[in-house]
Amino acid sequence: MDVVSLGLRTAEVEEGYATAFVPAEWVLVMLGFTMVLAFMTLIMTRRLTPMVALIIVPTVFGLFAGAGLGLGDMIIDAIGNMAPTAALLMFAIMYFGIMIDVGLFDPLIRFITRLLGDDPAKVVLGTALLAGAVSLDGDGSTTFIITTSAMLPIYLRLGMSPVVLTCVAGLMNGTLNIVPWGGPTVRAASALGLQPTDIFVPMLPSLAVGLLVALGFAWFLGLSERRRLAGSIDTSRLETSGALGGFVGSRMFRGADMKPGAAASLRTGNIVTMRGGRDPIAVTDLIDASDTAMADTMLDPNRATLRPKLLWFNLLLTLAVMVLLVMDLYPLPYVFMVGAAVALIVNFTKLKEQADEIVAHAPSIVGVVSMVLAAGVLVGVLNGTGMVDAMAGWVTTIIPPALGPFLAVITGVLSIPFTFFMSNDAFYFGILPILAESAATYGIEPVEMARASITGQPVHLQSPLVPAILLLVSLANVNLGDHHKKVLWRAVVVSLVMLGVGVIFGAIPLIA
Repeated sequence: MDVVSLGLRTAEVEEGYATAFVPAEWVLVMLGFTMVLAFMTLIMTRRLTPMVALIIVPTVFGLFAGAGLGLGDMIIDAIGNMAPTAALLMFAIMYFGIMIDVGLFDPLIRFITRLLGDDPAKVVLGTALLAGAVSLDGDGSTTFIITTSAMLPIYLRLGMSPVVLTCVAGLMNGTLNIVPWGGPTVRAASALGLQPTDIFVPMLPSLAVGLLVALGFAWFLGLSERRRLAGSIDTSRLETSGALGGFVGSRMFRGADMKPGAAASLRTGNIVTMRGGRDPIAVTDLIDASDTAMADTMLDPNRATLRPKLLWFNLLLTLAVMVLLVMDLYPLPYVFMVGAAVALIVNFTKLKEQADEIVAHAPSIVGVVSMVLAAGVLVGVLNGTGMVDAMAGWVTTIIPPALGPFLAVITGVLSIPFTFFMSNDAFYFGILPILAESAATYGIEPVEMARASITGQPVHLQSPLVPAILLLVSLANVNLGDHHKKVLWRAVVVSLVMLGVGVIFGAIPLIA
């Protein structure tokens, strides 16, 4: 097969990146899907860390796509676009980490502990309700920071799996991501010239049922944790380790289906083994001190960083930050920069104390910022090589004319994988208008197509292209692949349920 039959030619790509070859569209489609599949396989089988996979896999496929010497420019451009997000997450982690250290959230933790007790099922359900309530602001990063800071210490103290926390928080936030002030609904409205409320209001039954399904998943995950923790914990292997080592909490499990008196004594950075119906489980990865810096100090009620006299100042400062976030008067990274600086100056007056506080949160910051910047490699290759455009065009060609009357439901189904594999911008501004134009010939209204297109958001929020999910797994010290194995199939179920309810209530037509 010669070069012409492959559709390869010497050229400059549209964006201006110098490349050796520009592959035919079908080659780009094949490379795009294979790249995403390879990335997902490597992280879910834990053969590579997400950061390494985000760098290596797109680089290899970018070279196969003929990017050549233009590969570097593609990636740097994408990283430049990611920089504000990285700055936002960096200083948001620092700010909320400081607030945790000084004790701002301690009263909330005590209230939640008294309310939920030590029953893992109730703790998981409480996590879902908290994540859902905070998700109403439409911002995933804020939701995950608050939910993790409030609930992760309880999970660690009870010996619960943080993967359950990330799964539940991700499901609730993804389901509520269709609110009118959220990104997807606004994008769909902008792309098709509609009003966000016209898209959202008829989808309220879908949202309500989707939330009920997500809460159901949370309850059954909680019951699973209750059964897993029904045995006792072997404390003979607990030893103090590192600067953050030491006793951080001890409670007694007293769930309805649990054996009373099973002590939970955790020491950060050490091995905890659990006995019961299973073999001993080592959970070192879940409570390693270097990776849970945000949570460790919060577990010690006598930590040196507590500032009880400044509680009201810190509360007012946090409320001011939140108001500025909602009002959108200043760029979000700048708001958190100033907030973190003020918090450091007031709570830690000595230079060494400020430096120590910054260093204390470095592991969490490095983990999430490195993944966000590494995601720039994947985004840069997808956009710079034309893979996203080729994949979008391919979607419109594979739908037979006989399926035209079903385009609304087809769009809802397609939104599940495609908003996971590509950004919301690529899907809503690149694919949705083409599908909507085709659907109009069959009498399907653009607003109906827009409603169908937002049902895939529970899955989209789990994508490694979404910075907020990278923040969530980093704060909880959860491997992205482990998170995906637990959350993806549940998110698909929620999306399909939302689509089905939309059809039943007439918001989305089954057939034109």
